[in-house]
Amino acid sequence: MALDLNHKSILVTGGTGSFGKQFVRTVFEKFPQVKRLVVFSRDELKQYEMSQEFSPAQYPAIRYFLGDVRDPQRLHRACEGIDIVIHAAALKQVPAAEYNPMECIKTNIFGAENVINAALDCGVKDVVALSTDKAAAPINLYGATKLCSDKLFVAANNMKGSRDLRFSVVRYGNVIGSRGSVVPFFLKERRTGVLPITHPDMTRFNISLEEGVDLVLYALEHAWGGEIFVPKIPSYKITEVARAIGPDCEQRIVGIRPGEKLHEEMITETDALSTVELPRYYVILPNTPNWNVDKFVDHFNGRRVPLGFHYDSANNDEWLDAAQIQEEIRRHVDADFVA
Repeated sequence: MALDLNHKSILVTGGTGSFGKQFVRTVFEKFPQVKRLVVFSRDELKQYEMSQEFSPAQYPAIRYFLGDVRDPQRLHRACEGIDIVIHAAALKQVPAAEYNPMECIKTNIFGAENVINAALDCGVKDVVALSTDKAAAPINLYGATKLCSDKLFVAANNMKGSRDLRFSVVRYGNVIGSRGSVVPFFLKERRTGVLPITHPDMTRFNISLEEGVDLVLYALEHAWGGEIFVPKIPSYKITEVARAIGPDCEQRIVGIRPGEKLHEEMITETDALSTVELPRYYVILPNTPNWNVDKFVDHFNGRRVPLGFHYDSANNDEWLDAAQIQEEIRRHVDADFVA
């Protein structure tokens, strides 16, 4: 049966972020009869700004709920009567996490546990948590906290008892044009005539906000509980991004920053031992699933990946060149972009 969110009540933690706004936009476009769409976040200014686009007068189903995932009582209240929770709240700036480790832990780990407990207590049916490539073999605190979060959501399926409830995770890399990412940074810096390159061999995956939302909707429709869904998406070289944005700019090598990887990694060789390939996605299966793995593989016409498989942005069959990156910028970042 196709996914139908009409007449459902949905809560999005971190709902005023880039993903949250795109998710809300998509839900109202595809499921105009959604019963309730709760934007849960701690920033009143961002909620006010978001309400200018999605006003309660025009979208009667929307609710703006001030709160922090660190606060279990507030989260519990927000989850009352909710069918679906999309957990997008996180502290994700790598340098800030290194400098303020416990703040990152409180939000990304304790906050995840609070979401799980609220879902268990309030009759929620589906929970999808957003992860990151940095959770695969993490080398910084942010990645380590997201790995812990992933483990919590996967294991939560072991605690649901007889509840009709599924917890799953989606993992993807940097979103093109998102705050703090390379594209808006290069768009700003190209005025100087110099684009700083951390390493000439550095690669990244490319995904749009729309594709990220599609992955979450796919997980909502198809999750059996405990999976980590990973999209098949193209890669690009950072030097190609520089060529796309500032073809006449000097590319100045500045060195890799602390806590930064040369390539984005989403499935490690160890993950591959429990990974299944589907037509559009990879699925990392839970170590102790509550369902038959062979039936899962057959149901989705999947296949187990070979021993030694790993999926990172340097190990990819699909690549974007400068011209394709320019088109991605026009489509997803700046429609008036001119290289």
